[in-house]
Amino acid sequence: MVFQEDAYYWPTDSTRTLHVYLPDDYDQTDERYPVMYMFDGQNLFYDSHATYGKSWGLKEYLDNWDKKLIVIGLECGHEGFTRLDEYSPYPLTMLGHRIDPLGEQTFQWIINDVKPLVDRDLRTWPHREATGIGGSSMGGIMSLYGAIAHNDVFSKAACLSTGVRLVGPMVRRDLSHALINPDTRIYLGWGEGEGGRTPKGKDPATDSPEARATRSLARELTRTGASVDVYFQEGGQHNEASWELQNPRYLDFLWKGTD
Repeated sequence: MVFQEDAYYWPTDSTRTLHVYLPDDYDQTDERYPVMYMFDGQNLFYDSHATYGKSWGLKEYLDNWDKKLIVIGLECGHEGFTRLDEYSPYPLTMLGHRIDPLGEQTFQWIINDVKPLVDRDLRTWPHREATGIGGSSMGGIMSLYGAIAHNDVFSKAACLSTGVRLVGPMVRRDLSHALINPDTRIYLGWGEGEGGRTPKGKDPATDSPEARATRSLARELTRTGASVDVYFQEGGQHNEASWELQNPRYLDFLWKGTD
């Protein structure tokens, strides 16, 4: 089942909708569940709610997956460049907009407001080993940042279409100061259509700008003891249809330990 609940988002004195997925038999058991917090919650479960009319199809997938999980979809702001600001921990320029980075404040909101609310009202396992973060595009940047900067809270991160070549230096700076628990699992996936220009005669899976940046960062993360799954999606694009196809891979890697 999926339901929506509003939550006060103090970084901009506004309201954000939480899209909450519960296993269908939630009300018939006393079981507790791990939780995954995911960005762009409006795009996760239903095409009718999705910004561009196509979702990740995550409800249907989870309803048939053999591990039960709660997902908290965090809807972004939709006014102007609000999403870019609240989903960036770094002072970037995108779409001609100089981002006012609210990403760390967004994480403080998740950790200190949303997570306590979820753990109070739902039957969760609240410890870090049962807590993950995930998203795509700007949500992928946030998920990668969260796994590094808030590794004491999140042990797992699904980072899809993150654009590592754009944020790599800042991520490496954060990583150099972080304490990464060796049980950390990070999924880094990108599509062929968003890798940048591959040199003639080279393999886009290994030699595009995004491939080189992602694989280099993966090696650095691995040196901290973390487990990292690097996935090149042949023919993949920067859209929900491509991210939906990755549901089995990142979920199995993060929550079932499949390498």
